Amino acid sequence: MNSSKILFSLMIIMSSLITLSSSNWLGMWMGLEMNLMSFIPFISKNKNKKSSKAMMIYFLTQSIGSIVLLFSIMMDSLLFMLPNDINELTKILLMISIMIKTGAAPFHLWLPEMMANLNWLECAVLMTWQKIAPLTIMNNILPNNWFLYMVALLSAAVGGIGGLNQTSLRKILAYSSINHLSWMMIFMSMNNSWYKYLVIYSVLITMVCIMLYMKNTYFINQMVSSSHSMAEKFTCITLFLSIGGLPPFLGFLPKWMVIQSMINSELYLLMVLMLLFSLITLFYYMRIMTSYILFYSTMNKFVFKYKSNMMLTYSFFSINLLMPAFLMMSFI
Repeated sequence: MNSSKILFSLMIIMSSLITLSSSNWLGMWMGLEMNLMSFIPFISKNKNKKSSKAMMIYFLTQSIGSIVLLFSIMMDSLLFMLPNDINELTKILLMISIMIKTGAAPFHLWLPEMMANLNWLECAVLMTWQKIAPLTIMNNILPNNWFLYMVALLSAAVGGIGGLNQTSLRKILAYSSINHLSWMMIFMSMNNSWYKYLVIYSVLITMVCIMLYMKNTYFINQMVSSSHSMAEKFTCITLFLSIGGLPPFLGFLPKWMVIQSMINSELYLLMVLMLLFSLITLFYYMRIMTSYILFYSTMNKFVFKYKSNMMLTYSFFSINLLMPAFLMMSFI
């Protein structure tokens, strides 16, 4: 941890807080720009082609998103005086700018390509913290339900189908992130508690990234040869199934909240379609886990033996199994 990395990490946190606490649109835009310029040095610490490629992809896409956001703010002169009185075209343009920034479909193609060139810890930051500021802006727009539902359904479909043909774990998690983003959007349109979904998803994805970072695993075929104990094997299986949203794990709890909200809003068709696309994501997680479960030996001879952190393993396992029992009381 050198001083520049600490500085840029603090800048990432501060810029998101500026966007969250800002009372006008230009302040939110400024926070997003600071966040963009802080995250680029954060991911370009390694002097190689992959890091440079990820940096350029992120800079170009986020710049386009910021330009569309600024253009839509400046286009409507009433937006500064009456922030809640936004016309339809401005709302849709603001939504498109946030969709570009978060990687929602159909502006999603940069996210899997960029994540394939990052380390696990950088991927964790991109999928969790970097979503807070844009989603807060989207919540402030009070978007049109028909447009939001259309985008959410498309993101759920892309997140489900896009991950089927992948062997890279980073790309699979990127498509899963797009699918989870669609659930957050749906929750946002009905309930102001969408941040609960983001918090639980962030905890889960951070645990998955830490486990895969510890194992130095980036592809599906490396999963079989990277397990060293039954406890680790069960923890990995639990984490992946939890991210897929299978009950009774922690990952099902936020989806349960969204399903309950959709039933109360009588969005039955949308709920069924979202669940079907979510089942596809669960399928490709099961595909990862099948060989992992059925492989008899827990360690191959040619794998370098590292000292595993059993305390971390048991804590991840218990969070996924015991946390739903405690959280159920507070959310329902």
